[in-house]
Amino acid sequence: QVRLVESGGGLVQPGGSLRLSCASSGSIVRINAMAWYRQAPGKQRELVAGISSGGITNYADSVKGRFTISRDNAKNTVYLQLNSLKPEDTAVYYCNANIHTTWVTPASDYWGQGTQVTVSS
Repeated sequence: QVRLVESGGGLVQPGGSLRLSCASSGSIVRINAMAWYRQAPGKQRELVAGISSGGITNYADSVKGRFTISRDNAKNTVYLQLNSLKPEDTAVYYCNANIHTTWVTPASDYWGQGTQVTVSS
């Protein structure tokens, strides 16, 4: 059983900052890539940022230069630093992790429950 728990969402004014965290726990042998997605009302879920097990990162064009993804492999945790927030960043943010629960079976994708980020004055 694997569980991903996000925290750090909330209400922030335009131009403000937030830091999201996502801790993975359970029967984890190895975590491959980790990522953050978001879904705004009436829109499809979209990739915000990803990070490989080796630390290589990628970002959606809309967040480049404003958001930073990082991970702490010792804590099985991925972070997303959100700076210079805009109203259009308002969404539910979900973390995703590709995890091996044994050494002999393929890795599977796991999702957190989501955390709401609202950017409004």
